[in-house]
Formats: sequence, structure tokens, C-alpha cells
Amino acid sequence: MDLLTKTIESIKPLDKEAIAQASKRQDELTKPSGSLGRLEKLSIQIAGIQRKAKPQMTHKAMVTMAADHGVVDEKVGNWPREITAQMVDNFLRGGAGINVLARLAGARIVFVDMGVASDLKPNKQLIVKKVDYGTKNICLGPAMTGEQAVKAIEAGIEIVNGEAKSGLDIIGTGDMGIGNTTASSAVFAALSGKSVEETTGRGTGLSDEQLEHKIDVVKRALAVNKPNPHKPLEVLAKVGGFEIGGLAGVIMGAAAQHVPVVIDGFISGAAALIATSFAPQLKDYIIAAHVSAEAGHAAMLHYLGLKPLLNLEMRLGEGTGAALGIIVAEAAVRTLNEMATFAEAGVSEGD
Repeated sequence: MDLLTKTIESIKPLDKEAIAQASKRQDELTKPSGSLGRLEKLSIQIAGIQRKAKPQMTHKAMVTMAADHGVVDEKVGNWPREITAQMVDNFLRGGAGINVLARLAGARIVFVDMGVASDLKPNKQLIVKKVDYGTKNICLGPAMTGEQAVKAIEAGIEIVNGEAKSGLDIIGTGDMGIGNTTASSAVFAALSGKSVEETTGRGTGLSDEQLEHKIDVVKRALAVNKPNPHKPLEVLAKVGGFEIGGLAGVIMGAAAQHVPVVIDGFISGAAALIATSFAPQLKDYIIAAHVSAEAGHAAMLHYLGLKPLLNLEMRLGEGTGAALGIIVAEAAVRTLNEMATFAEAGVSEGD
């Protein structure tokens, strides 16, 4: 708990001087003011986060965390629990969507076993922070203990602190875990007070009948556990997941290190809900990469007060949307840094 407390205390407001200087430069670049739209605002936000008038985008990283969920015993999806471990193996072989898009973004990938329900083969690309072999069934009781919830969050913080030693200018979040949209729906409903119908979607492609069953499962989980919406650690422990907690730690750790964090889809959004419940001030450090096709994600981003960069109707997870968001963030920073000003180009300014 000491690391969590210290990290929260280290999260400070964005740097006003860097924001002012970046804004001034944007107004001096060879273009009509505001003509690069969101790219301009994004570059200024990143300047404030990094505390640099000319922010850097050299060291990029993706963190994809994997864990299993006991709620799959309730038959909430179309895929068996074993898929989680099999997909991690695919990640490590470089064959998944996140591998392709992270390579395109020029980002190194950190794969983390937060709670896969089996022992994975040792691999130098895999960091093992296993809290347990999957969470418990949230329809029968808490997903994890309070101690495990803290351990999950602090594991995420430790990952970021370790990556920062190698250089870190921006970080993206990703997930893998069969059953994790159910846990994320429960987290969203618990923290926001929204109806389960609004927070629960089709996940990997459920039928109408399966969706009704999933909604019922989330309602049962909330009724059994009664998580206190004012206690984010309790919400995580009662209805969350190990990778959700880990990603919340990544988000908090990034903010404490003055690093912008690009969140992926619904599961990363649930992690952001947890993180901002602990430290509301870190919202300014979060960049929402996209709005996914998962029902509830748009409402989740609206609740968080975040505007997504993209809408590509994606719902894969893994961090695929976040990798694309990093590409957009680099475009924003490079236009700020590399475009000529009117004075440098010898171009007359408009009135």
C-alpha cells in the first residue's frame, strides 16, 4: 500500500508554462490557427504532461496485461478460459494484432501475466506478476481479497517504474482475459451508478439471449458483493480483475512519471475508472485512443470526460486501439516540433 499511496501523492497538475509555450508555438506555425484540430490540442496536452515545450516521442511502449476470470463459470461468453493462455503464447510469438500495430507504431511491448489460470512457459518477453490463478466467480463472492487488489495495482506501478528507467515518453494499455468485459461492466456500473443494461455489451459477439444472461450475471454479482462506489479498491476487489487492477496501476504510475498514457478500449476504460477514482487529477494524463464497438464504452468515456481520438468500430482489445492512438500522438508532437514558424519560413502572417 505504501507504493500506491506514494504514487498518488506524486501525481501533480500539468505544467502551465510548457502548455503556454506549446500553445504560443502552435499559433506561430505556418498554418491557420486551429487548422490541425485535435492534433494541436493533443500536442499541447502532451507538452503539459511531459513538462516540455517541445515534447519528445522517442521511447514508446505498450503494456498488455493478461488474466483469467472466475465468472466464466457462468457461461458469459463463447470462448473457453484456455484461450487466455493460448493468446498470450500468440503474443509472444509476434502473431497477434497488437504485435502488428505496435511494430507499426515503433513501440516496444511489455506482456504481463497478472493472473492467467495456468503456468506459462518462461519467456524473456513475459513479465510474471501473477497475483493468483484467475479471480473467483463474482456471482458467488468477491473476485479477490483487498490485499490482492493492492498487489495488482502496485504491480502495474512497478512495471511503469521499470520501463521509465529505459526511457519512456508515452505508454499505451492493453488487455487479454476471457470474461473481462463482464468484470469491466460490473466495475463501470458499480462506480457510475448506471444501469447494468447500459454498461453491459456483447463482448466477443453474444446473441440477444446470451446478452440477457450476461446482464443477469452482472446484476447478481453486484447484488452479492454490494461494492461501495466511493471505495475504488473495494470495487476492484469485489467485482474487478487482476489485469484491470494492473492497468489502473500503469495509468497511475505513468501520471506520477509525467508520461502520457493512451488507453485502449472497454477494459482499459474500467482501469481508468479505478485509477481516476483514486486520483481524479490524473485524468489530464489520459488520452482515449478510440471508442470501441463494445456497448457501454462511449458512455464510459463520457463519464470519464474523455474524447476519443478515433472511431474505427474496433473491439479486439490487446491494446490495438492504443497503438493506433500512439501513432496519432506522435503525429501531433511531430507537427508541433518540426513545422516551421511563419518567421522561420519567411511567410507573411494573416491579420
